Amino acid sequence: MPDQTHPRWPTRLWIVRHGQSAGNVARDRAHESGEHRIGIDIRDVDVPLSQLGEQQADALGRWFATGKGNGQPDVILASPYIRARETARRVRDAGGAHADEPICADERLREKEFGILDGLTTAGIHALQPDQAEFRRLLGKFYHRPPGGESWCDVIFRLRSLLDTVSLHYGGRQVMIVAHQVVVLCLRYIIENLSETEILAIDKAGDVANCSVTEYAFDPQAGKDGGMTLVRYNVTAPVEQDAVAQVTSEPDLPVAARG
Repeated sequence: MPDQTHPRWPTRLWIVRHGQSAGNVARDRAHESGEHRIGIDIRDVDVPLSQLGEQQADALGRWFATGKGNGQPDVILASPYIRARETARRVRDAGGAHADEPICADERLREKEFGILDGLTTAGIHALQPDQAEFRRLLGKFYHRPPGGESWCDVIFRLRSLLDTVSLHYGGRQVMIVAHQVVVLCLRYIIENLSETEILAIDKAGDVANCSVTEYAFDPQAGKDGGMTLVRYNVTAPVEQDAVAQVTSEPDLPVAARG
């Protein structure tokens, strides 16, 4: 049995994708018009939430405030990207966590880095970076690393370190992580000990929705020392049940980097 005096895992872990961003909106516009580049003239780290994204984050906070989240976080970790930090703040301020709860930015939760593909649409990658399009076809998204960017394996490497920190400092706590689509998927890969085939099948089945909730609970019977058990994945009820917000699930930038 696990040592309950020094818990290895949080009692509950919520992983949330940020609300719809201005980048998601621009990506859709560029893709629909067949453009090669997405019309964003600021760093990806500085892309804010759209108005709808703000409403989604508020809706998620209200959902947690009513007790539908199976508790509330007493630790909030977020990607340093503005859209993730703002989502976390709005969730907290809408009642999803204690008003004084700090939001801890951790660079290991940042968006997957796209390198020379950053800001390109699918058409743009094939037109401007045909070699990279072919490399990605041959290697697959799990292993393809564009120059200056990351593969999914690179993201997984830094997230293993993050989970070590969570285990060391937040065992027995209730933890919320607010980050990005690929981060949500890669955390599932690590926590559930999935294979490349299994996680890519989950990814292919549908995008991780903006402000959706993926939830784990600690189960002392899961393995020799206990472990985290998936409670629900990509749940959009917080947004669906709100009278103001609506569900969106645009892929992150660039569209071809997630397939």
